[in-house]
Amino acid sequence: MNTAKNNRGPGEASSDLVASTSNNNEHKIDNIENDMKRAAARKLIERYFYQLTEGCGNPTCSNKNCASSGELKPMTPNDAAGHALQLFKEDARLCERHPSKIARTQSNKLDNDLIKNTNGTINTVPLSNSVSEDSEQLNKSVKPNHASVPSFLTEQTLYEIIDECEANDSYSPLIRTLGEIFSSIENLSKSFLEESSTASNTPNLESTESFKGLKKEEVRYLEGEKDKDEDSSADSSKNKLLPVDLSSLRRAYAALFKLKATIFENALVNALVTLAGNLQMELPMRREKDSYDDILNVLLIVFEIPSLGSGDFLETALPAICRASQSLPVEVQASLATAWSGRGRGAIRNILENLQQLITLRVIVTPFHRDFCVQDENVVTSATKLMKILYYANMLAGVLESPTLRNIDDMNDSIDESFLMVKLNKAITPQDPLATHLGVHILDCRKPFLPFSDFYNELLSDTVEMDRDFANFKSELGIFSGKFSFMNYPFILTPATKTMGLYFDNRIRMYSERRISILQAVTGQPSNPYLRLKVRRDNIIDDALVELEMISMENPNDLKKQLVVEFEGEQGIDEGGVSKEFFQLVVEEIFNPDYAMFTLQSETQTVWFNPTSFESTAQFTLIGIVLGLAIYNNIILAVNFPMVLYRKLMGRRGSFEDLQDWNPVLYNSLKQMLEYNDPDIDDVFTQTFRISYQDVFGSVIHYDLKERGDKIIVTQENKYEFVDLYADFLLNKSVEKQFKAFYKGFQMVVDESPLEQLFRPEEIELLICGSKNFDFDELENSTEYDGGYTSESQIIKDFWSVVHSFSMEDKQKLLQFTTGSDRVPIGGLSRLKLVIAKNGPDSDRLPTAHTCFNVLLLPEYSSKEKLKDRLIKAINYSKGFGML
Repeated sequence: MNTAKNNRGPGEASSDLVASTSNNNEHKIDNIENDMKRAAARKLIERYFYQLTEGCGNPTCSNKNCASSGELKPMTPNDAAGHALQLFKEDARLCERHPSKIARTQSNKLDNDLIKNTNGTINTVPLSNSVSEDSEQLNKSVKPNHASVPSFLTEQTLYEIIDECEANDSYSPLIRTLGEIFSSIENLSKSFLEESSTASNTPNLESTESFKGLKKEEVRYLEGEKDKDEDSSADSSKNKLLPVDLSSLRRAYAALFKLKATIFENALVNALVTLAGNLQMELPMRREKDSYDDILNVLLIVFEIPSLGSGDFLETALPAICRASQSLPVEVQASLATAWSGRGRGAIRNILENLQQLITLRVIVTPFHRDFCVQDENVVTSATKLMKILYYANMLAGVLESPTLRNIDDMNDSIDESFLMVKLNKAITPQDPLATHLGVHILDCRKPFLPFSDFYNELLSDTVEMDRDFANFKSELGIFSGKFSFMNYPFILTPATKTMGLYFDNRIRMYSERRISILQAVTGQPSNPYLRLKVRRDNIIDDALVELEMISMENPNDLKKQLVVEFEGEQGIDEGGVSKEFFQLVVEEIFNPDYAMFTLQSETQTVWFNPTSFESTAQFTLIGIVLGLAIYNNIILAVNFPMVLYRKLMGRRGSFEDLQDWNPVLYNSLKQMLEYNDPDIDDVFTQTFRISYQDVFGSVIHYDLKERGDKIIVTQENKYEFVDLYADFLLNKSVEKQFKAFYKGFQMVVDESPLEQLFRPEEIELLICGSKNFDFDELENSTEYDGGYTSESQIIKDFWSVVHSFSMEDKQKLLQFTTGSDRVPIGGLSRLKLVIAKNGPDSDRLPTAHTCFNVLLLPEYSSKEKLKDRLIKAINYSKGFGML
């Protein structure tokens, strides 16, 4: 041995010594870590025990697991010990500001530590003197030495700092601690972690007597260790931080913010600003393989701060954090969204409100102009980017359906070539990287955690100059210029504002088609810069559909030209008003029961495809074109489809939940079947896998959902399969031919539009059908006057008095008379911009209107009674364009 040592060089001997020492140290460290975990577990169990037996001292305590609440029955020490262990496993609530408890000595009333044995019975295990001494040492050590600030915070440590500050009437230790912890990524990321990771500052407890009698699984649970089959993977991630204990964090914040804000607010705000600066420097330096667990923990802790949306936090700290967060990689964004959608879902509303307040504040105080618009305001844009993470968290926290319902590839089976070309030529909607990473889509969300409308910011929507935003949107899609566009974050814009973005996109495409037509004329080719339809009122369907069919067959791109309608034998020039009436008349005819292309659902008064219609698929294609043209030309239609149609138009198959607004009676009966859990379901419902429905002649048609369906009884085991197959048949298979043709026509018009990117199905319904809010006070407030009239003119006062006294039917007729449509546009009647102009002195003439420009020409009638009489006659006999 000596010879061997002498033959080695100094470096080798030194290496052996270092290796040996290192191995010994690692072994000791592992033992120390395990003992620390046991100590922390024991300490928490003791706290639960004293909470159950003695309470927290708060006479108004609401914690049902606290003796001070008055809800607990007196417990024996044995019962309390067993219940304390159960509360520990459940991570139950601990009362705030609970005084620190230490293990009792022999003179204490508790002489035994009670733990379940392997048989599940309660055994008493005496506490040794060494355990008592170590427990006392533990409790002394966790009290911070304020001469040196702790390197991280726990709930208990914060309580003790606050207690000491209050006792000494000096809050310097608290201020120093908040400043040190909340300004450092490293310190804050290690704070408020799950309990098994917060014991790194507790001493080694050599005795493990208190864990005698525990089951093997319970010991592992208390130590925070994984099963043996997971040990190898655990070794490879020793440096991985455990997640934040959000329950503990919220209790700690509640205790902190019970203090006067003036005590610590400035210190915390300044620390957060420093933290944000550190994040901005740190994030760009991280490489792909680097861990971001510390960043994730930091953001989770920061956004739980209760007052983040008020005072200096709102004006200084939150903007800084938002700016720093906009550099987060997609993977970290996804992790943050997942965390907020899980244990952190309770904070979603508060975080959203804070971000909305920040955006609103910045919009109010910033003087925007053409050279500096809202898209250039970094705080607004960074907060919007952060809100997108919350938007997806809100979906994940809600009710999601299977993404397989998004797959509509089966529509491509046996479809005609022209439809396939429409699908292939359709501009691919860019996928959001975050949505792709999370594997979620807006269509998957049946019910979000918070309503989607909570994400609208109306003030921002009214401030955004959509022409500029649309230019940024197209630029960003083209060459990734880096210009910010809210159209890439449509969840924050109201439907009315998004409609303007869609309008710009449609108009630009119309002008592009017009320029192409003009260039063709220069080269001697026939030129037609508009989509012209000439129809007869008494034969409007045949005329319109024949012309549209010819156009769609010869050159489908002509459908993207601006629509111009001419009624044969009438003088009206279409500046928009004639088209409105054209669409209204076409819709009235198409959905007429005599055509039998659609059926009326009596319960909901909605229309649906007739599965037994004799009309050709070409007819349904042309109806789809009409619907697309209405959107493309910014015209509202009086149609009443169920919501499932708009979901299907956006690429999602109908499912059981869609039956709720399609046929509520059927939905409720099927739901009763699903909720029925008794074994006699086959006798109660007597249902097989064969269903029946009627054709247009009232004849009953049978359909087997499965082969030999009439022989298969619906049971508890197959009832969910039955319901899914039933809904799939009603909403998909039975109308597959009709909907496929309808979808083809619709896509011929809107295939290049950002419609799907901007709007959810509910918003598309609003886009097509308009709002249902007939608020004529809004219309009065937004109306302008011309020709000598003002809002103070007596006839104007009389006019509004008469209008407000109208029935809803007459109000709709007035809208039809003045605007060409009886529907309310998205955003309400204030969006109509009605103009009432003077049309001469008192006379017997009826009022007239320029529906293309929403102008009402009103003579200055001599009395209110005469005004009402002439107005009622005008709105009831207003069809035709012979007078204008």
